[in-house]
Amino acid sequence: MATGRAGRNSSVLSSVFLQILLYFSAFYSLFYFLASLCLIIYKSQVLSYPDSDLVLDLCLLLLMAVLDAIRFYWGVRGNLQESEKYVGANLLVTGATLLLAVYFLVWQSYVLRADVIINSIMLCVYGLAGVVGFGALARFTRAYS
Repeated sequence: MATGRAGRNSSVLSSVFLQILLYFSAFYSLFYFLASLCLIIYKSQVLSYPDSDLVLDLCLLLLMAVLDAIRFYWGVRGNLQESEKYVGANLLVTGATLLLAVYFLVWQSYVLRADVIINSIMLCVYGLAGVVGFGALARFTRAYS
């Protein structure tokens, strides 16, 4: 038994599965960013990509990369410290990045088959991380309230 917050005895509540998902999603997010960037460059060269849409897609892709880095940091920190605050913040940022992934799947100017494949995998990873994150948040809240 380890001593938990407020001096109570408790076992370790951190989720190994959440930690594995966070690390996997960090590597996949890097791949996703590079692949999406290459696809946007390809589409801008081959297709008649409107300049305003090109700028919007690039800005949203950069925003998604920044939010994903924050999501990873808060998720790992929250899970290892068993912090409801960081895991909750991780879930909020996961929701925002999930919406951006839906944008790239549905609403960007040109959606290629490669976009559909990499975005579908990203949505599955976000969904699974969200469900496991909610489970971890529930365990932390139950144990420390």
